[in-house]
Amino acid sequence: MKHASPFPLWGGSARGTRAGVGVIAMSDILRDVQMLVRNGDYIVSRHGFRELAADDIVAEDALAGVETAFVVEEYPDSRKEPSVLVLEHDRDGRPIHVMWGVPKDARRPAILVTAYRPAPERWSKDFKRRIR
Repeated sequence: MKHASPFPLWGGSARGTRAGVGVIAMSDILRDVQMLVRNGDYIVSRHGFRELAADDIVAEDALAGVETAFVVEEYPDSRKEPSVLVLEHDRDGRPIHVMWGVPKDARRPAILVTAYRPAPERWSKDFKRRIR
């Protein structure tokens, strides 16, 4: 099932929302990323590859996990591309955070910007909120 408008204007109720401040039912950015990944229209940034390797994360796990991802933080006004930090899980059920972006002008491809295993001392027990 395709998203009715594959490239909406980012914003709406999720605009500028961060974990702990508001609830995001569904992020427009994440919805676009999911559609692009589903269609094979994605790249992994050089930094993303380095971070995946550094934390022993398999790229396929990050790609597969985007379908069930939970929005942790959203950055619709990011300098390079609107982006979203999501919580996913690898094939062993371990949490991973993945930052996805979509270029402002081209609106494609989805970009896996970075991924890492969240440090328990910096995140809530469910890894959905930063500890401040």
